[in-house]
Parts: sequence; C-alpha cells; structure tokens
Amino acid sequence: MEMIECKGVGFSYGALGVIESLDLTVEKDELLVCVGPSGCGKSTLLSLLGGHLPPTRGTIERRGQSRTIYQDGGLFPWLTVRENIALGNPKKVGEWLEITRLTEFADAYPHQLSGGMRQRVELARALAAETDILLMDEPFSALDYQTRRRMRRELVATLAERPRTVVFVTHDIEEAVQIGDRVVVLGMRPASIRRTLELPPGRSRAPAAPGVADAEQAIMEELGLA
Repeated sequence: MEMIECKGVGFSYGALGVIESLDLTVEKDELLVCVGPSGCGKSTLLSLLGGHLPPTRGTIERRGQSRTIYQDGGLFPWLTVRENIALGNPKKVGEWLEITRLTEFADAYPHQLSGGMRQRVELARALAAETDILLMDEPFSALDYQTRRRMRRELVATLAERPRTVVFVTHDIEEAVQIGDRVVVLGMRPASIRRTLELPPGRSRAPAAPGVADAEQAIMEELGLA
C-alpha cells in the first residue's frame, strides 16, 4: 500500500525554484532514504511530505499521520526522559524506555545524557506516538562516527519491532546504502529525482554485503563524487 504519493510536485520560494516535477511513492513500512547535494531541497521535501509546506505545483497524498525528527533534536530540557517520551504517548512510556534501553535513565534530564542517548529519547518519543509515517531530517549528522553507527542499529532494531514507514534524509552515502530499502538521489536545485536504487533485502548491512559497494559507487557517480 502506498503511504505517500507525489505527482508532479514543485516548490518555489518566490522566483527561486527548489523542487521541480518530482514524482515519488513510498510504500507501507518502507525505509526510503533521500540523498543529494547540499542545499538541493532535501529538508524542503520532508516539509512538503509532512504537510508543513504546501506544494507550489502538483499533488501530495499522505495516508496516515506523520512526525518529523530534525537533526538538532526537539527535547524539552526541563522535562525528564520519561516526561519527554510521555508527550508521544503517556500509556507506552515504559515499553519504549525498554525498547530503546533507556529505563535506567528515565528520570534524567536531557543535559545529563550523551548525544546518542538524547537521540534515542527523541526516537522513542516519535515512535511512541504511533504515527504511521516518520520523517527524519539528518537526525544523526551531529553525532560522532561510532555513535552514528549505533543509532543506525537502534533505528533498524526499533523498526523491526514496531514497523513504520520512514523517509530518511542524509548526506552520508554509507548510511544511505546500509539502512535503506531504496535510495532516491536528488539533483541540484531545482531538484528532481535523478536516480532510484533498490537495495538488497535486510537492513543495517555491512559495507561488504552484496550490492552495498555497487550502490554506493553508483550514488557517488550520480553526484559527481567519483
């Protein structure tokens, strides 16, 4: 079942074209990753998909509710981990504390946590809300390499337990090919889809897994990086 369907979508800020003639579908429980040059409109696309911006042209159909996780996070510093997660769903706090391995930090405040743990709290709050679609705007970009790898595994493990449709924006090509079911490559602004790559089954793939290196090379070539 298609959860998101974009037909001929375009968006402009005045005379500045950002997205042009974009056609895209996202299937139920799919993890779609979007990559592209800096400033090409990836974050704008997420805002369109989430309904925060109306398209200038074309149509977007979204089936179900969505939630967006941004790269700078959105935790309330005056609330504990437990209270932050409760904003998503007060009835499921204990369950999500356990899933994201945060039970022993339930009464801590965000400033008492590492960057990776704060991201886990944000992820738990978003997933506890049980929205149908999760839109993620480079949520791990501010983390160090090792923490990013751990967070990728956290996301994949959490989605295995509680499937969700995800559109994940990243500038990290390695990240894209290791966790995505499909990768959409956007071109320069005004952006449209230049290429779509299907990844082999399974998520959190090792760099040496079949198809991963080839997909990474194809994306780099499309972006002019190889």
